[in-house]
Amino acid sequence: MITFNKETKIFNLSTKNTSYVFGVYADKFLMHIYWGKKIREITSYKPAMTFHARTFSPVEAELYKTEAGSCDNNTMEYPTYGSGDLRHPALNIRFFDGSTTTRLEYVSHKIIKGKPALCGLPSTYVENDNEADTLELEMKDSLTGLTVFLTYTAFNEIDAITRSVRVVNNGNANMNISHILSASVDFEGKDFEFMHLEGTWLRERAVSRSKLYHGTQSIESRRGASSSAHNPFFALLSPNATETTGDVYGFNLVYSGNFLAGTEVDAFDVTRAFIGINPFNFNYLLEPGQSFQAPEAVLVYSDNGIGQMSRTYHKLYRTRLCRGKFRDIERYCLVNNWEGTGMDFTEEKILEIARTAANVGLDMLVLDDGWFGKRNNDWCALGDWYVNYDKLPSGIDGLAEKIEAMGLKFGLWFEPEMVSPDSDLYRAHPEWALHVNNRPLSLGRNQLMLDLSREDVCDFVYHSVADILKTAKISYVKWDYNRNMSEIGSDLLPPERQGEVAHRYILGLYSVLERLVNEFPDILFESCSSGGGRYDPGMLYYMPQTWVSDCTDAGERMALQYGTSIVYPCSSMGAHVSAVHEGAVRNISYKTRGDVATMGQFGYELVMSELSEADLALTKQQIKRYKEYGEVFHKGDMYRINSPYESEKSTFEFISEDKNTVILCHFAKTVHPNAAIYRIKMQGLEADADYVEIKSDNEPTSTDLTYGGDFLMNVGLEQKDAGDYSTSVRIFRKKI
Repeated sequence: MITFNKETKIFNLSTKNTSYVFGVYADKFLMHIYWGKKIREITSYKPAMTFHARTFSPVEAELYKTEAGSCDNNTMEYPTYGSGDLRHPALNIRFFDGSTTTRLEYVSHKIIKGKPALCGLPSTYVENDNEADTLELEMKDSLTGLTVFLTYTAFNEIDAITRSVRVVNNGNANMNISHILSASVDFEGKDFEFMHLEGTWLRERAVSRSKLYHGTQSIESRRGASSSAHNPFFALLSPNATETTGDVYGFNLVYSGNFLAGTEVDAFDVTRAFIGINPFNFNYLLEPGQSFQAPEAVLVYSDNGIGQMSRTYHKLYRTRLCRGKFRDIERYCLVNNWEGTGMDFTEEKILEIARTAANVGLDMLVLDDGWFGKRNNDWCALGDWYVNYDKLPSGIDGLAEKIEAMGLKFGLWFEPEMVSPDSDLYRAHPEWALHVNNRPLSLGRNQLMLDLSREDVCDFVYHSVADILKTAKISYVKWDYNRNMSEIGSDLLPPERQGEVAHRYILGLYSVLERLVNEFPDILFESCSSGGGRYDPGMLYYMPQTWVSDCTDAGERMALQYGTSIVYPCSSMGAHVSAVHEGAVRNISYKTRGDVATMGQFGYELVMSELSEADLALTKQQIKRYKEYGEVFHKGDMYRINSPYESEKSTFEFISEDKNTVILCHFAKTVHPNAAIYRIKMQGLEADADYVEIKSDNEPTSTDLTYGGDFLMNVGLEQKDAGDYSTSVRIFRKKI
């Protein structure tokens, strides 16, 4: 719900449990007032600090003796550069005369039911206009004709606020956007911890926390993708906030390219939090009449710790970011051949894997890299999307038919954004790769990136994938992306627009994905970027699941899945059981590998025909359990009870949507002799309800194994671990 008080000129954006409040001050400026636990309407407000408090804060002459004071002294709602606010700006424009001073004043606003889509960009949505209210504010720089539209959406039943910005050149001369952020929020005080998700390939989205200090703390990507180095997410936490206690303010950007996010704490302990497109190497030219749409930021507040924030993001992204047929239904339980065979496979080898997969109850076989062109290693053939008949005499269509005849679905790997220097495509169109004339090209994974800022390249990528999908029974696409940008330039853009290439690339990618998912609604698309190098809300809008990481070691996966779950739902996590192969960190039991993977979108990465009889029998049990309880993992509420970053034990709890089924997944990294009693205290149960622990066949194990919800949450279950890297999965049914 969104309201506006005409007398006080204060906007109140309310969700079920939170309020976000700001107002128009001195009939000109937007000033932030409050964001947090839901409150009643604020009837009056004056900024906490005026210009008198700061000697060096500039004040416009006409406001010098008014209470408005300096923009530098106050909690601004969308700060610009050059008119007195000396802190980190949300918007910086260079005008035709070289000046960079922007002065925005409130013009008007409108409040509408529902949530409009963003032009050319992914965003959250509503299915019914009664689910949310949207506020659009018009701000204007009267001297230059710059118009800025600030858009806010408040979801009524989900405690999330979204923000986005659209800039329009209504003047008579060119403008250059050098800095445009999607959200900026000023907090009075600096007593916060900064939490974010950092990492690298094989170690994505590790949880990091640090105390705020005076000055700037930030995370960013300059890699052309959201990247594995830093996820486009951060949260401000009250001191010592836990999973269940403390104030938490989350910021997440629905964008897959370069981003900047962070905080600035000034000398008076005001904290400015911000997130948006990275201004590094970014410059966007706006000619008269042109507009620019910034990505959406999703803001979530929790007064009950990190876990509540996570569950809010999970519900929003699972139900109002992911789209299409596969948003709500249980997806395929599959086997991928990559870790089992690499590119060294034959049609018969793939069919052999498929036969075993069908026998154990899997739904799908996915053929990974190596099926096209002359692709026998990663030095060649990317871009040559025609079938290698030496490997696959029946072609993709014939192979798909044979696999379908076994009762399985068929999936296929693509890496359409890339091109190998040794390829027919590159020899025909070297100008289609990102490059800077007269500069040497850098390779990543022995490949170059296609220039998706070009419409002709986007058309080629679309047709390369679509033409294959039209010729065969393909039910799943794994969309890979295995390097980041260098030599960021495009032949089709003039010199003054070269700073737009990285962003235009992302817009081109989104346009291709939009065409494909609309044309092939019955195909499940999964995003991959050497694992989790582009795990962000922008990609989830087109592909409801992402390969978490190329690291499939179960010990490492506990931390990977824990960190990912800070923002992203388990329904989005591709998680497979793999073989223990050369280069693995450790040899972990097949049972443990299955128990860890079962919390995500479950599957296998191995040659199933080579499994022992015992492991094949266990595989059947794992698949049966996953199919029976997958909806609990993917649609239920998740509680993180123990952190792998803080202890040698990790525990996740899942409660079904109807609250009747509870699954407790426990992982022990190290077990010590003669150890103290260890108890798991569960969360989110009904204190006055009884819960029966059941076997996998849904029958009670014993009449003695009935527990009160109050017992499970306050006394807890004694946990006896079987050994190092051991797991247990315990299932409970609520007595009705």
